[in-house]
Amino acid sequence: MNIAIVGASGAVGQQLLKVLDEQNFPVTSLRLFGSERSAGKEYEFRGNKIKIELLDFDSDFSGVEIAFTSAGASTSKKYAETITRHGTLMIDNSSAFRMDDDVPLVVPEVNAEDALSRPRNIIGNPNCTTIQLVVALKPINDLSPIKKVHVATYQAASGAGAAAMQELINQFAELNQGKKPTIEKFAYQLAFNLIPHIDIFTENGYTKEEMKMFNETRKIMHSDKIKVSATCVRVPVLRAHSEAVWVETEKPIELDELKKAIENAPGLILKDNPEEKKYPMPLDISDKDPVYIGRLRKDLSDPNGLNFWIVGDQIKKGAALNAVQIAQWLIKNDPQLKRS
Repeated sequence: MNIAIVGASGAVGQQLLKVLDEQNFPVTSLRLFGSERSAGKEYEFRGNKIKIELLDFDSDFSGVEIAFTSAGASTSKKYAETITRHGTLMIDNSSAFRMDDDVPLVVPEVNAEDALSRPRNIIGNPNCTTIQLVVALKPINDLSPIKKVHVATYQAASGAGAAAMQELINQFAELNQGKKPTIEKFAYQLAFNLIPHIDIFTENGYTKEEMKMFNETRKIMHSDKIKVSATCVRVPVLRAHSEAVWVETEKPIELDELKKAIENAPGLILKDNPEEKKYPMPLDISDKDPVYIGRLRKDLSDPNGLNFWIVGDQIKKGAALNAVQIAQWLIKNDPQLKRS
């Protein structure tokens, strides 16, 4: 297929290059696009050096079948018509169109079929925290409809990009040398600290990141009945987000039944053996494809409640891999893109 990546020099853009290769994605030609700052840089893909083209209103996407866009919401909104006007499918990693009624929001393990209906030829890639959450919620919801979800996230520096990851590394080094840490990407020092604040605060006291989890979960799972309440926290971890989750279902679910469902669920790995101290941790899950789940237990305060812990690589499954998996599913199932 003829593929383009918009925002190729960013953390997700670089991960997209890696994932396309790892997944043996059928790439006939690959074009890379970026800002004036990135234009002219070269990156290697399958032995070929590809130069980043400047993205502007004159950029010609004719012949490009799928464009993966990860250059921020403002860029996606500004250039969506430029990218899609010749029939290119835009799989967008920003928040620009996620809640638009005519743009499907897709996690292939949960609602792949939604990708078939895309009036604007745009598919939204959900927020990273939402992606790993709904992958874990799907087998539970199949056993008994979910009524409520309470989630506290423990989000790595990677969620704020490559520069944020480097800032965390630099802060630890600066503090070790007795220097005052440099603070640019976060509201406060992240090293040796937790920051209960991701994105801007809204009028209801929740941040935009927390409201994304509320709105996106309900859209992906096709249910306005699911109530979601989130607290999103930045933690001094380089890569892979963790989430502590409490779920209330309509009927009680036994743990043995749940474990069997998880073991059969796509994209979800059960790692749950407390006696041997086996549970998911970001240090182990970084650069892994699936979402990992552990610490499964019945909630002591509610007979219909379940508690668990999930970890997923934010840059991989939480961004690049999910986008590529959407494309892979469409290649197999959409007559417009289907390959033999």
